[in-house]
Amino acid sequence: MRAVVYHAERDFRVETVADPALEAADDAIVRVTTCAICGSDLHMYHGKVLGLKPGDILGHEFMGVVEEVGREVTRVKKGDRVVVPFVIACGQCYFCQKGLYSGCERTNPGPGGAINKKQLRPAAAFFGYSHLYGGVSGGQAEFVRVPHANVNPFKVPDGLEDEQVLFLGDILTTAYQAVAQAEVGPGSTVAIYGAGPVGLLCAEVARHKGARKIYLVDEEDYRTEFAAAQYGVTPLNYRDRDPAGFIVEDTDYRGVDAAIDAVGFEAKGSRIESALLELKLETSTGTAIRQCIAVTRRGGIVSIPGVYVGFMHAFLLGDAFDKGLTLRMGQTHVQKYLPGVLSLIELGHLRPQEIITHRMSLEDAAQGYDVFDRKREQCRKVVLKPGK
Repeated sequence: MRAVVYHAERDFRVETVADPALEAADDAIVRVTTCAICGSDLHMYHGKVLGLKPGDILGHEFMGVVEEVGREVTRVKKGDRVVVPFVIACGQCYFCQKGLYSGCERTNPGPGGAINKKQLRPAAAFFGYSHLYGGVSGGQAEFVRVPHANVNPFKVPDGLEDEQVLFLGDILTTAYQAVAQAEVGPGSTVAIYGAGPVGLLCAEVARHKGARKIYLVDEEDYRTEFAAAQYGVTPLNYRDRDPAGFIVEDTDYRGVDAAIDAVGFEAKGSRIESALLELKLETSTGTAIRQCIAVTRRGGIVSIPGVYVGFMHAFLLGDAFDKGLTLRMGQTHVQKYLPGVLSLIELGHLRPQEIITHRMSLEDAAQGYDVFDRKREQCRKVVLKPGK
């Protein structure tokens, strides 16, 4: 089969590799019909993720048709159309039973991504995301093996197009969890930092939840202008002004009810932060999280779907304490949210496909990564089609 294969930083190639095979009685083989390039894939593209090995198959946003199932699989059958969460959960362990699927104790034999090695077990494995997260082959390919097929693949209605439901496996459920954690509801005010795919979908979900005012901060005007037209956000470009100052003043010096950090550890930092990163004295840049803490009112919530790794200076924990903030964060419990969010798509309340700007063949994946990474051609989201 053809697949996107890791060789080195910024060296992802489409190559012919062996087809996947069933390895356990509850595995399934899925023929991929549509996949996508995620913003977190760019962390690997930039060389920011450890545990990658030449030959690894990338990608964790994908869907397709079940081609084969193991003898113990009862949830899906050959011919079913499914979307697959990026989190691989067993469904039976301590955390899965609590609905905390991204904390699954059984699917990741690797070391996990935490620097604090006192933790007893790593969190769940992910598709196509290095050997820190299980070394499981990803879905930017013609076929993929899906472990624990009685838990992970979700059947989707034939009446919905691939592009309507593809993002249920990651960025749409990630956005939904982020907004739910922020307790956004009718009349809420919320500031979203980052207008990448997750940030844009956070704006869509927040609008659906009834938010009264949504501020969206990014350095690319084309992304915030899209969100202003589509979701009614107030667009802010941090190159033109201090967004925190504007938001605080615009909320009568109280701040917003909640802030969402959809940027994470690769936010552009100061010269000092750049130097610290170069010297390996910190592993994440705190620009976005500091802004989120600054703009949130006393007693408010900061929700963090953006990925952070390791440690950073100037976290402003004292400010968060003084304001009595609640911080909620972590990888998405996709299996928990997916059925409900699917219903919202079926009802027409969410239209995640509208963020897509580029549709390419899987064979053009390297070009897709470059376009997405460099924000060329006003790129918001790249979708890939195997066999095209």
